[in-house]
Amino acid sequence: MPGSDRRPLDDIRILDLSRILAGPWCTQLMADFGAEVIKVERPGTGDDSRGWGPPFLDLKPDERVAAYFCCANRGKKSVALDLSSERDREAIVRLAGEVDVVIENFKAGTLARYGLDYESLSRRNPGLIYCSITGYGKTGPYADWPAYDAVLQGVGGIMSVTGERDGRPGGGPQKAGVPITDILTGVYAAYGIMTALWERRRSGRGQQVDLSLLDVLVSSMATLAAPYFASGVVPRRQGNTHASVVPSDVFECRDGPVQITAGNDGQFRKLCQALGAPELAADERFATNEGRVHHRAVLEPRLRELLAGHDRRPLIAALCSAGVPAGAINDLAETLADPQVVQSGLVVDFEAAGGQALRVLGNPLKLSATPAQYRMRPPALGEHTDEILACAGGGDGR
Repeated sequence: MPGSDRRPLDDIRILDLSRILAGPWCTQLMADFGAEVIKVERPGTGDDSRGWGPPFLDLKPDERVAAYFCCANRGKKSVALDLSSERDREAIVRLAGEVDVVIENFKAGTLARYGLDYESLSRRNPGLIYCSITGYGKTGPYADWPAYDAVLQGVGGIMSVTGERDGRPGGGPQKAGVPITDILTGVYAAYGIMTALWERRRSGRGQQVDLSLLDVLVSSMATLAAPYFASGVVPRRQGNTHASVVPSDVFECRDGPVQITAGNDGQFRKLCQALGAPELAADERFATNEGRVHHRAVLEPRLRELLAGHDRRPLIAALCSAGVPAGAINDLAETLADPQVVQSGLVVDFEAAGGQALRVLGNPLKLSATPAQYRMRPPALGEHTDEILACAGGGDGR
């Protein structure tokens, strides 16, 4: 029943050897629904993203942490263990023998040197689901190369289609404003782990889940790849326009910009009616989307003239009421204050040292009977080491 203490992943334990964002994002998604996530971090420094500030927050009176770290690590228990220490490695092996899932994002081959690869750990725990995230994959010419989200956005092609067109003011490749590669990979990792756990219910066997940041990003280009396969035409940057839907762009109103997309001919007719220009919809050049794409250079300047005389809030309300998708171009503060976002309850509040507020964004996934629950703030480094190791294999192992 809604609001009960039971959570769907309460019986799942995860040993999280990942750092930065993709792996931690995956395990945070699962922690929200009850998985016990044991986050292994380097003593003294921890996850690299603990230092990715300013801004910083105080998790404890004597420990500050970057706000960046807090966005992907709520609901977890932090254990400080050193891979270079044999005693600490033995503790990790013991923990891996007692969990359902191990997730890691080390360079290919790194954990095999420590006996922490899938083959080694699955011999001790045959039901283990072992998720590996790499930059470029475990094989191939780039397997040993380091990778971050921003670099992958270039290699994976997304920067070639993001940004204003060449020759226009501000033209040139742009990365997305958020680390989309890491976020997407984290979601795919959670999907892969849950799929493997479901299969284990039938077979009793664990397996390895293998994915790379590059593969995830390239797969996200599906809507551009299909036309490329069909036509052989390499897609280019379109700015805010859509390559195959017109109109779909940012337009300037009297008091600011608005994004409008008329995705079918009926929506275009309604847009023209709302703008007091039904003759545009009646023009045979613009009657169909195909025609509008071919005559974009004629149609869009006329739409810009019409829209420049409107205030955006009443225009957005009128267009959306008529069934034409339109929205303001908000900054983050405006987005978080938007009544629809407020209604969704996406902002999660925790308390840190001295009553300091710690705010993060919550899980967008809404389950009617077993919703996400946010029981623990992001952990201080090594906060749960004694608790976890005291239970691992009957002792702390160190």
